[in-house]
Amino acid sequence: MTDAVERFTTAALERGLAIDVVTMAQSTHTAAEAARAVGCEEGAIVKSLVVLADGEPMIALVSGTNRVDVELVSRELDAKVTMSDARTVKDATGYSIGGVPPFGHRTTLRTIIDSDLLRYDRVWAAAGSAVAVFSIDPDSLIELTAGEVTNIN
Repeated sequence: MTDAVERFTTAALERGLAIDVVTMAQSTHTAAEAARAVGCEEGAIVKSLVVLADGEPMIALVSGTNRVDVELVSRELDAKVTMSDARTVKDATGYSIGGVPPFGHRTTLRTIIDSDLLRYDRVWAAAGSAVAVFSIDPDSLIELTAGEVTNIN
């Protein structure tokens, strides 16, 4: 287990969640790769994306088939929303792009959740690295992240 995955599993345990991390031989860096690796629909993959709302980093948990519509999310949040760069992702979360989990970040981040994720009984998210994932039900994801369900695209 890598340091980042161990850090994430510890954060999950601190929230009362014992997760089963699945480590893949191949990359799960993209939603399509992750879906193939775990055998689920691409839409059931959670992309943890860092966006900036009025310059402040926050997490957008997005269904694997969707893209963040920054204009729509800006209206939904009543803030100017832009995508962040890799350095901001690492600084805010403590994880690298492709391995950012939905919670357990270096800093406490406001979280928005793509309403399309609620269509699935289980969703799969990164567990700290580009080859480690875990599954969770959407209701628990909302609870653990204190996430606000919204329209993303």
